[in-house]
Amino acid sequence: MELNLHPIATKCFVSGRDFAEHDRVVSYLVREAASTGSGQASGEVARRDLLESEDGKFMPPAFVYCRWVTADFRPRRDDNTDRNLKFTAENLFLTLATAAGAGSENGIEDGTSEAINTPLLQFLALMLERKKILKPRGLSADRSRQLLEHMPSHVMYEVPVGDLNAEFFQKIQEHLGVLVGTPKPKAVPVTAPAAETTPAQPVAPAEPVVTS
Repeated sequence: MELNLHPIATKCFVSGRDFAEHDRVVSYLVREAASTGSGQASGEVARRDLLESEDGKFMPPAFVYCRWVTADFRPRRDDNTDRNLKFTAENLFLTLATAAGAGSENGIEDGTSEAINTPLLQFLALMLERKKILKPRGLSADRSRQLLEHMPSHVMYEVPVGDLNAEFFQKIQEHLGVLVGTPKPKAVPVTAPAAETTPAQPVAPAEPVVTS
């Protein structure tokens, strides 16, 4: 999975004010509604960056994939932004996940980053576990979080426990399809119909030849 996204903006999406060095910037990954007036194509994935102080004024679209905070904004010093344009499943997980024992910065409340991010985090964790990038290491003391070791760095992360059943996948299937791409169905080989064979006609027995 690879996402092509714009790098962090230079201005607040809400107020239009330029970001200054050391500002706290909130970023949202969203799916635009059918008609937004924002210039973004209908149903497309978009990134919205804004000052944390303007977060309460932001009116996000109906579906928000995730939210994260850049605690110390640093203006870009060069024009080579290619490295900022791609999110893989792995570094998106590392951006959103909480390191074990670190706790949630603002607490677990409805509307915070953790509450918004949990469905996508659970999906990414499952994907990366299957790729052997994450390895399950049990549960937290209160059994509400799964402990996962990031194998390349050996850092432990916590993901809220969830039931990834059919209802869960049906709920986010359409939006995840836009975000990560819908797999193409496997081509079914077409076999040529068997040639029809005409049954052999019975051969009439030869009449006896009578000689005088």
